[in-house]
Amino acid sequence: MSEATHRHSAAFVALVDAARPRIRETGVEDVRARLEGGADFHLVDVREDREWELGRIPGARHIGRGVIERDIERLIPDRDADIVLYCGGGYRSALAAESLGRMGYTGVRSMDGGYRAWTGAGYPVERADG
Repeated sequence: MSEATHRHSAAFVALVDAARPRIRETGVEDVRARLEGGADFHLVDVREDREWELGRIPGARHIGRGVIERDIERLIPDRDADIVLYCGGGYRSALAAESLGRMGYTGVRSMDGGYRAWTGAGYPVERADG
């Protein structure tokens, strides 16, 4: 079992594992390359407000997991938009990706490993204090 599996309940992990075949995932290396290359896509952090305040991937916008389904159509109305979601470890973003897919969003991906994988790779972050 992975470290992340030990932190989450078995039922939650099973829910995420059931969602994974129905979504697309991408790695931190791909996301960094796309950012550095100036690719036009929406990078969305679905973590809680406090997590966002502690640090985030440069260029990301925050739409919390608890409100993404409610707010996505107003914030990103194009259902074919290229969207990459991330959370702390890739679990919540997988569930959010599945949910947005059900809402008709066709270009959504979840970043596997999430913010922990990003920081673990030594990639840059922004913090609220600058």
